[in-house]
Amino acid sequence: MGSFQLEDFAAGWIGGAASVIVGHPLDTVKTRLQAGVGYGNTLSCIRTVYRRESVFGFFKGMSFPLASIAVYNSVVFGVFSNTQRFLSQDRCGEPEASPSRTLSDLLLASMVAGVVSVGLGAPVDLIKIRLQMQTQPFQAAKLGLKSRVAALGQQPVYQGPVHCIAAIVRSEGLAGLYRGASAMLLRDVPGYCLYFIPYVFLNEWITPEACAGPSPCAVWLAGGMAGAISWGTATPMDVVKSRLQADGVYFNKYRGVLDCISQSYEKEGLKVFFRGVTVNAVRGFPMSAAMFLGYELSLQALRGDHAVTSP
Repeated sequence: MGSFQLEDFAAGWIGGAASVIVGHPLDTVKTRLQAGVGYGNTLSCIRTVYRRESVFGFFKGMSFPLASIAVYNSVVFGVFSNTQRFLSQDRCGEPEASPSRTLSDLLLASMVAGVVSVGLGAPVDLIKIRLQMQTQPFQAAKLGLKSRVAALGQQPVYQGPVHCIAAIVRSEGLAGLYRGASAMLLRDVPGYCLYFIPYVFLNEWITPEACAGPSPCAVWLAGGMAGAISWGTATPMDVVKSRLQADGVYFNKYRGVLDCISQSYEKEGLKVFFRGVTVNAVRGFPMSAAMFLGYELSLQALRGDHAVTSP
């Protein structure tokens, strides 16, 4: 049997906090591009947000993910590392050794982490996106719909994360917190496979054979590249997830994943599913570099190792 190690969870928490601080401004831009209206391209969106909301607009909704995504990443990294370790040790029958990892071990561990991530991450993402989207321009006349915004004027629908959670539960029940969870599952299971596997193999490729473990520079580079690959390829389903979760701030437009895909394609064509791909890939590099570097250095400190050890 593989050994269960709590250090992976603690290190994942620290890495998660680092990634939120680094990546949230571009995450706001990504969400506005994918689910908002009135934004042309990435640079236009940045200028528009800054002009209307100042620099603080880029950090809208950050308090909740800072508190929660750290815990979320703690679980994801802890589950991945312990599952991968269990599979490798069970296959080799050497509980105290550090057996080599196969692609199948990494693939299965990544898939398990992806499934677990949705259970924790769907409500976190929902609250973050609702807070990010509630001040975006609403074109009621164009859409021909009556909504709460008519009565509220320019006032935000939600006063903060706690009020947002209460409002969703009151109007939609607990199930409302998992709006878009199916799209998130379709995004995160393959997404984590393209996150952890490239990271592990890039780390091994960059690190010279004579070294006991990868250097912080190698971890930063491998983590950043893995993040860019994962987020770039996850963009189509990320667009669907963002639209489903933003749906409901002012009105309900989509009935589910397939309806969202169908309506988006009919109105905006195939290119809509690649909206935000540039900002996703660009944002994915520093976020994941900070995530993996924070994780690895924390793990090194907790274990008292002298070399960084991959998850």
